[in-house]
Amino acid sequence: MCGIVGYVGPRETAKLLIDGLRKLEYRGYDSAGIAVFNKGKIEIRRRVGKLANLEELVGNETFDGTVGIGHTRWATHGRPSDENAHPHKAGRVAVIHNGIIENHLPLKEALKRKGRIFSSETDTEIICHLIDESIEEGYPPLEAVKTALGKIQGSYALGILFEGDEKCLIAARKESPLVIGLGEGEYFIASDVPPILPYARDFIFMEDGEVAHLSLEGVRVFDARGNKVSKESKRVNWNPLMAEKGGFKHFMLKEIFEQPRAVTDTIRGRLSEEKGDVILEGVNLDGSVLKRIRRICLIACGTSYHAALVGKFLIEGLCRIPVEVDIGSEFRYRNPILGNDTLLVAISQSGETADTLAALREGKRQGARTLAICNVVESSLARDSDHVIYTHAGPEIGVASTKTFVTQLVILFLLAIRMGRELGILSQEDGRGLIGELVRIPHLMEEMLRSSKQVLEIARKYLTARDFLYLGRGINYPIALEGALKLKEISYIHAEGYPAGEMKHGPIALIDREMPVVVLATRNDVYEKVISNIEEVKAREGKVIALVSQSDRETILKLDDILFIPETHPFLTPILLTIPLQLLAYYMADLKGTDVDQPRNLAKSVTVE
Repeated sequence: MCGIVGYVGPRETAKLLIDGLRKLEYRGYDSAGIAVFNKGKIEIRRRVGKLANLEELVGNETFDGTVGIGHTRWATHGRPSDENAHPHKAGRVAVIHNGIIENHLPLKEALKRKGRIFSSETDTEIICHLIDESIEEGYPPLEAVKTALGKIQGSYALGILFEGDEKCLIAARKESPLVIGLGEGEYFIASDVPPILPYARDFIFMEDGEVAHLSLEGVRVFDARGNKVSKESKRVNWNPLMAEKGGFKHFMLKEIFEQPRAVTDTIRGRLSEEKGDVILEGVNLDGSVLKRIRRICLIACGTSYHAALVGKFLIEGLCRIPVEVDIGSEFRYRNPILGNDTLLVAISQSGETADTLAALREGKRQGARTLAICNVVESSLARDSDHVIYTHAGPEIGVASTKTFVTQLVILFLLAIRMGRELGILSQEDGRGLIGELVRIPHLMEEMLRSSKQVLEIARKYLTARDFLYLGRGINYPIALEGALKLKEISYIHAEGYPAGEMKHGPIALIDREMPVVVLATRNDVYEKVISNIEEVKAREGKVIALVSQSDRETILKLDDILFIPETHPFLTPILLTIPLQLLAYYMADLKGTDVDQPRNLAKSVTVE
């Protein structure tokens, strides 16, 4: 969600940085700041709120330096405030940062013992201190950065300035996007291409582990081992719309590939690995409240309904509270029985879904405590609820929900941990284990995205199929529903999702050699039963596309097509399973030539009943 801009060159630096940040506003933010040189010193200006607040602060100030960095922040470690806004400075070093420093707590404690004083609640300030510490030990700037990064675990895109070297800007990347723009006698860094397009068309796309040194003399890039590497620049001739798409053919594909970052942004600042707990700021569901809750109702529509079905497994499994899941358009018309012992959780990407809003208001009318999960700040759902938890998926342009869906799954997982810990059902040790697995999920999602070419080949193979069946059991069954929905929405191919155990109660009549069957067959407590369902499909000459655990080799001979899923906790497997199903739907639609981003008859936000 955060935005990064950096500049080395002759232009008016502060204005250029603020203009660049404006082109990144679509990512969402709650504060902004810049750091520029003036008379050899780093001057920092930062403000909570919108860019207009930063512009007002800077006013007509002039700065004589030609190097600077700018940042828009979405609060992670620490609340939105002037003090927590980027850039951060320690000693002679100023830093802007996208990402999460996973080992920030032990690093911070070690730095405090050495006498380092912190002025913010952020994990980013740790980076400043680590680099400044290396500077004090005699390392030149580039080596100081490399030394500090060797101590850090996590993800980052960094822009770094050094007092004493006002012609230098250093950038570094690991699992957070960062590009370098090559202008004529000037150089740029940014978290995305749009801020640089007015000034440059040639770009270097940094890879994980790389560090770059930018000065008026040019750009040098080093790999993770410190070796200088020759990077081929790429010419980008995008119009503004293509710039927004990041070079992807469709918004939907871009948003599928943004999901690891969306998950990272959603969990930032909400995890306490040390305590094995979750921080949900502004959500007052402590033990005294939860002990009065006798049941939880999850209300949603469409894709969000499938997230709610997964949420039922998570909450009942980790909290042992009964959970009901209802479709918003059905809920209030069945005369539901609610009261002050009910927690009603309404889930909506837009926060404006009419049926979900109506269900929420019916719950409030009957005295239920309400909580909203949505992606849009200050939406109607958020304003009407007692509590709200935002997914930090960023803007989603494609009508078919992708990154908002996986971030809803993440929020439901966080909510289940928080309630389980508060009720004493989930131990600290178990909480640590679950959080540790969650922290790995963005890495595993990146791994899944690398299988996109394999998914494309499967789509080509089955492009003429008229019907698909999606099967899953347990917590994976809702993902079968979601996979079928995605295929229907954008490719207009008929598809049905079913609990695998129900196949013999009807859908098995449809299976023949023309029917592709997508089976979610990862290792869990119903794995053997799913394998039996695969045998039933194969016995009727059905074509099986199976998603199986990476460690599983037993099923290979039985299957027509296989996609391997990385190992994780069964409660998190739905997130990983979602990605290849989204890609399959996307490639089928693209190959058929449908309007992927705006499929017929559908709207992004359903604001009418």
